[in-house]
Amino acid sequence: MERILVRVGHRVSCARDATEAMAIVTSETVDLVLCDVRMPGISGLELVRQIREIHPDVPCIVITGYGGPEQSVEALRAGAYWYLEKPFDQGSLDVIRRLVEQAIEHGRLKAENKHLQRQLRHRYRFENIVGSSGALREALEVVEKVADTDSTVLITGESGTGKELFARALHYNSSRADRPLVTVNCGAIPEELLESELFGHVRGAFTSAINHREGRFARANGGTIFLDEIGDMSPNLQVKLLRVLQERTFEPVGSSKPVQVDVRVVAATHQDLELAIREKRFREDLYYRLNVIPIEVPSLRARREDIPELARHFLQRINEDKGKQVEGFTDDALVGLTAHDWPGNVRELENLVERLIIFRGEGRIGSEDLPAHVGRESVHDSAGAPALPAAGLDFNHVVDRFESELIRQALDRTGGNKQQAAQLLGLNRTTLYEKMKKKGLSPDAGSDPGH
Repeated sequence: MERILVRVGHRVSCARDATEAMAIVTSETVDLVLCDVRMPGISGLELVRQIREIHPDVPCIVITGYGGPEQSVEALRAGAYWYLEKPFDQGSLDVIRRLVEQAIEHGRLKAENKHLQRQLRHRYRFENIVGSSGALREALEVVEKVADTDSTVLITGESGTGKELFARALHYNSSRADRPLVTVNCGAIPEELLESELFGHVRGAFTSAINHREGRFARANGGTIFLDEIGDMSPNLQVKLLRVLQERTFEPVGSSKPVQVDVRVVAATHQDLELAIREKRFREDLYYRLNVIPIEVPSLRARREDIPELARHFLQRINEDKGKQVEGFTDDALVGLTAHDWPGNVRELENLVERLIIFRGEGRIGSEDLPAHVGRESVHDSAGAPALPAAGLDFNHVVDRFESELIRQALDRTGGNKQQAAQLLGLNRTTLYEKMKKKGLSPDAGSDPGH
């Protein structure tokens, strides 16, 4: 076997027993172990177990002259990649060569997958979500507290705020991080296909179902499923999702046999689900099942102080990706970016920075590089400011009255809905509550059900 494997290009180390083999495995980089079952001292199966403890990604193939179903099952239970039965003939040597190649490739893919998982964990650590504003930190504190639990999470916020980034942070900072994270955009898949995507189907379930298909819930077993834009799900599917949350079982399309899953559910929406409940578009019982842990991702307007840091972050990353050398932003450009309302939130900012880098190419991005609609807004519109009396005024009192009036107008315009009022004012909902409490405004004002 050594001669055959060396002949096809492998570097081979040989050992007389398990003790010698362990010395080689612990001192060299080994891609594959082939070992006999019966050896002096430690058996081959025990050697496989010991190797798996220190190098779980190294595949092992066991060789036995005492074949049979029981021996084969025992080898696989010990952690062997596969087993071979002696004696060998010329045909089996070809099989060995192919099996060795497959086992080495399997080990490399396994190690590469773990490396990518470590990179993802690093990328989605809490500190890698850019920003230091109070509104962002408040949301991240909730993520940190609940990440390593199995509680269902509902992430709300405007489009483009980074809700999926929060979902990934929840998954990769949990005990499920080594298991799959499966993402489903419920608003992007047609209603007639979404049920099959979520739960799978059996052969013959419908005209084009020529094979059995595994659904996203089954693929996420042991891990996390992220249901983005959950507010777009049809009432029929809402009932089936409610059952999964309650019983942890589902039935593939065309089957009456329930499938049990161990999945953590994280859902997200930009819609006001409480309004959707009142309009009979979303089930109230499903809402309460999803809203076990609510996390509200603030809009970019609600954390303007993060805009310069985000812009620099995107500039550095896009420079690397596009091979550009744009040096940074002028102070005037950062002022203009900070003044913009960003209806598309972080996604809009990222796209604009990429466009600015491509057009600028080098040097620094100035205010003259910004599009006409960016930086032209002003949160300090002097036309609406109170006149300054000759005798002066109480600045804090005037500002307090001005804020109170804006809050009242926002509540009036939204019929008392504090969630929508906060969005109109570019505030986090909790921040709005705190301001109302501080100003003595009734927290029960308006019609904000459930709050």
